[in-house]
Amino acid sequence: MATSDGWYLIGPLIAVGLVGFLGAVFWRMGLQPTGPTGGEPARDAYADGLTIFGDRDDYGLLFPAAVADDTEVADEIRRLLGDAGIRATTATRRDGRVSVLVFCEEVEEARRLVSS
Repeated sequence: MATSDGWYLIGPLIAVGLVGFLGAVFWRMGLQPTGPTGGEPARDAYADGLTIFGDRDDYGLLFPAAVADDTEVADEIRRLLGDAGIRATTATRRDGRVSVLVFCEEVEEARRLVSS
């Protein structure tokens, strides 16, 4: 049987108040939920090629072995590297040129093959 003086409501009221306080603190710190809003256009995550973390020249574990002005030339370089056993991919840069990307341990051999 519940007591008549209302002490049994103190625990839930403290819990609700604490959750509200923490929510206000997180909101103030800038930890609001994010997403496209009505005023902002949705940004295409793949529009910048294979970049990582927003840095335009950062391709993670991949490094540019060659840069070509045309996609056909870049595909030919990629096929040449593939025939030599070097895995390669391409990424379009902001200036419209195409980078041929390889892994770090293969970049010197790939550049030697491309330059010959």
